[in-house]
Amino acid sequence: MKAAVSRSFGPPDVVTVADVPRPEPRDDEILVRVRAAAVGVVDGLARRGSPWYARAHFGLLRPRFPVLGCDFAGDVEAAGAGVSLFREGQAVFGTIAPRFGAHVEYICLPEHGAVAPKPCNVSYAEAAALADATALCFLRDKAGLRSGQAVLVNGASGAVGSMAVQLAVHFGAVVTGVCSGPHLRLVRKLGAESVIDYTRTDFTRAGRRYDVIFDVAGTSSFGRCRRVLNPGGAYLTTAPSPAIFAAMLWTARLGSRRAVVAFTGLRPASEKRKDLLVIRELAEASALVPVVGASYPLARIADAYRHVDAGHKKGTIVVAMS
Repeated sequence: MKAAVSRSFGPPDVVTVADVPRPEPRDDEILVRVRAAAVGVVDGLARRGSPWYARAHFGLLRPRFPVLGCDFAGDVEAAGAGVSLFREGQAVFGTIAPRFGAHVEYICLPEHGAVAPKPCNVSYAEAAALADATALCFLRDKAGLRSGQAVLVNGASGAVGSMAVQLAVHFGAVVTGVCSGPHLRLVRKLGAESVIDYTRTDFTRAGRRYDVIFDVAGTSSFGRCRRVLNPGGAYLTTAPSPAIFAAMLWTARLGSRRAVVAFTGLRPASEKRKDLLVIRELAEASALVPVVGASYPLARIADAYRHVDAGHKKGTIVVAMS
């Protein structure tokens, strides 16, 4: 089968398409023919082996994960003898995070893994864009978002941000989205009541206060955002750093405003599967609309990485296997 493989760290061109052995499912596994998979920021970091301290996970001298990719959508090609939840030919979507290996034509995973029936009203590429439940975990579980709260999403047009805007609206929040000028219309369409062009306005000095700030882009900080958080408010970020870890520790004990960072990909597969079922229900009810920024064939996966590395700000970048 074909797979996107990188044998060394480096720029997008280190990723090439190669033939690798097709896996065979065990008794409790399903074999999925991957139709589409997301190419995300974490994939780009793993490909480059950066930042330096992440080499403990990505590999010290060479990639520990020559095949990258976590979130996928496809069809069940075969099922092990003990599988009862899925049938051959069934369309599914899911994630293998924190492992990598989804940029392939076929993958095996346990039937009780982070996999669920694909929403019936979206394409494979769109389903792959929905498989990352980061926004759901942060807003529902970390922020405990409630109806009527004021939420700001920094990076509102990106892969996680576009889902965060819609989920916050679904939870009844009043949403402000921060993005670049070309994507203001998209963020409004996703449900944001107001939008801020970060190239023109610093949202931390715009005179508004929020109950939750979700810094998906990772371009701000708790120190800067603290002054525009209401008492009891939370600053959430997906970007780990020594500063946010320190802030998380002291705000858990002092003051009324919290700093939160989390590694949602490390949660048990059983929890991820529940989240996929929630996402599927919302997507089929048209309460959550996937945003695909671009789709590339597997043969052009290096171009997909170039797109991601350039800092695209619209939706999820997807590689199509077939």
